[in-house]
Amino acid sequence: MDIRPITPDFAASPQISVADVATAAAQGYRTLICNRPDGEEPGQPDWAAIEAAAKAAGMETFFLPVSNAVGLTLDTVEGFEAALANAPKPVLAYCRSGTRSTMAWGVASASTTDPDTLVEAASKFGYDLNGLRPAMDSRRG
Repeated sequence: MDIRPITPDFAASPQISVADVATAAAQGYRTLICNRPDGEEPGQPDWAAIEAAAKAAGMETFFLPVSNAVGLTLDTVEGFEAALANAPKPVLAYCRSGTRSTMAWGVASASTTDPDTLVEAASKFGYDLNGLRPAMDSRRG
């Protein structure tokens, strides 16, 4: 498992396995967000199995899939924002590579955090959020 701690309260990861859930819980993660649609790739673990393992480990769970074809939607961003505001921390989010999870985090967090800070934090782990600046700036209100 390749957990990338973007901030003390949020980490992103590429696809995790059912067995990885117990490891994440043991490392202190209290909430799990899945941003990968089921069936995106053959052999990918389905959300139901990962969610069951997370609930068994005492984690709160959110399924907020981001399709490569559609991209981030307002519903996903608002769901992510609500999870970040209300769910126990730290939060671990995953997708195929961690990119969609980090993008959703960046746009959702822009309502409370300066976009420059978000772009810099993500870049330390190889995620480029610069293309999302207009979306992040629009959430600054």
